[in-house]
Amino acid sequence: MKKNSTKTSTPATKFHSDFSTCSKNKDFTGAITLFDYAISQNLKLNLHHLNCFLYICANSTESFGALAIEKGFHIYNYMISSKINPNEATITAVSRLAAANNDADYSFELVKSLGNYNVKPRLRTYDAALFCYVKLLDAEKAYAVEDDMLTLGLCLEEPEISALLKVSVEVGDAEKVYGYLHKLRAGVRCVGEETVAVIERWFSGGVGEKVGGGVGEGVKEVMVKNGGGWHGLGWLGKGKWAVRRTSVGLDGGCCGCGERLACVDIGKEDTEKFAQSVVALAVEREKRSNFTQFQNWLDQHNDFEAIVDAANIGLYQQNFADGGFSVPQLEAVVKELYNRSNKWPLVILHEKRLHTLLANPCNRELLQEWIDNGILYGTPVGSNDDWYWLYASVKLKCMLVTNDEMRDHIFELLGSNFFPRWKERHQVHYAFPKGQLKLEMPPSYSIVIQESERGAWHVPVTGEYKDESQRTWLCVTRPETCNASDEFAKSAEARESGKMINGNYLNPSSNSLNNSETTCITGKRKERSESPTE
Repeated sequence: MKKNSTKTSTPATKFHSDFSTCSKNKDFTGAITLFDYAISQNLKLNLHHLNCFLYICANSTESFGALAIEKGFHIYNYMISSKINPNEATITAVSRLAAANNDADYSFELVKSLGNYNVKPRLRTYDAALFCYVKLLDAEKAYAVEDDMLTLGLCLEEPEISALLKVSVEVGDAEKVYGYLHKLRAGVRCVGEETVAVIERWFSGGVGEKVGGGVGEGVKEVMVKNGGGWHGLGWLGKGKWAVRRTSVGLDGGCCGCGERLACVDIGKEDTEKFAQSVVALAVEREKRSNFTQFQNWLDQHNDFEAIVDAANIGLYQQNFADGGFSVPQLEAVVKELYNRSNKWPLVILHEKRLHTLLANPCNRELLQEWIDNGILYGTPVGSNDDWYWLYASVKLKCMLVTNDEMRDHIFELLGSNFFPRWKERHQVHYAFPKGQLKLEMPPSYSIVIQESERGAWHVPVTGEYKDESQRTWLCVTRPETCNASDEFAKSAEARESGKMINGNYLNPSSNSLNNSETTCITGKRKERSESPTE
């Protein structure tokens, strides 16, 4: 007969079993009991164990208050005395414990101590100290935390910028408020309800009403240089602000004040930097091609208003197994672009595929005509044509016709925070429903915080909408200065529904740029009447 055997439970096996349960449930009481048990049994605790205990303590301060703070620091002191070097997760947890104790200075010192261990803090590592200083209304020290973040090359996100904006509003620092509104514009675009509440508080308060002056000279020129939608010259206008929640029509007209929002592009300096970054990467990676030759060619052939990613269009919905390439689809796009602007686009196609297409008599005459007219450029064998059409569209500030979402690794290498903004403004999507070409042009306005030439502000609120006209916007104007046309303002409802406006019909679903008041193939706004922001 087989004897029954029972496995003896050792302190170590009991600890590991209980630790797994405790960490999974984030059990504060269990964590403290287990830590004390491990010490009493002389069990060896590693960094992972201690970080888990610290994390549980830091996340239990609201429920257990001072006890969680006390036990957390007890565990941290044990770690240091045991000569176990903390990592970023350690300091993040302990910094939160210090902040929960309203000791923002110690919270910040802990973050800076990571340098002693050659560990780089992350954004979350700073949050506890920053938010604690904001809570204590210690604006100067909150700004010092931001300076430290920026020194390490960290990019602030909405929670951090919103906190800094909040403390600036509370202490009445108008210059800082203005700066953080622009940081939200550049880095966040749409903002959440908590941030909107902070912005409303500023513009509805007494200090916000006192800042500003007359409409400055040269504002329009600065806005054009910046790409539109902002000037950054400081508060404009005088008097009380009118703060309201509203929506924006499909044509970009604010339904609250009547002002026309801009389709924001990246500024001239950023555009040049972007172009140079594309060149640097292309030259580095295009070993077997002569990208410089293309640059020189483009300098001599720079009168294009649209660039066409020919491979993307020709292969759209084709049978890849057969190597199918639709020249008629490509021709339809080229002709449509010409009809809209009376200028031929530049067609970029890989030379190897071009030779294959030229071998087919059905294609030869059309493609040879494009080559002879200088509107078709064949990228060299061994090259990646993505670099060519991207560089051309950036350099010439053109529209780019492609369905390529540019998420591949080569685009990630650009590492540019203005790449998404550039895409939004310049990329033209296409489709062929029932064989008929349909171009989807960039929006007539950008969903981003905007500062107008007259000093008004428009702030989009975060949310997912099938119809952008349903998005909530915060409209902030000074009626004494921003005297938008009453007739234009009253026509908000008509603009939303696409009805007659001053004798002009705006059809939001139309592909024809000639029928649109705010979009055009050139990337420059063509309007029947002057925009308030131009």
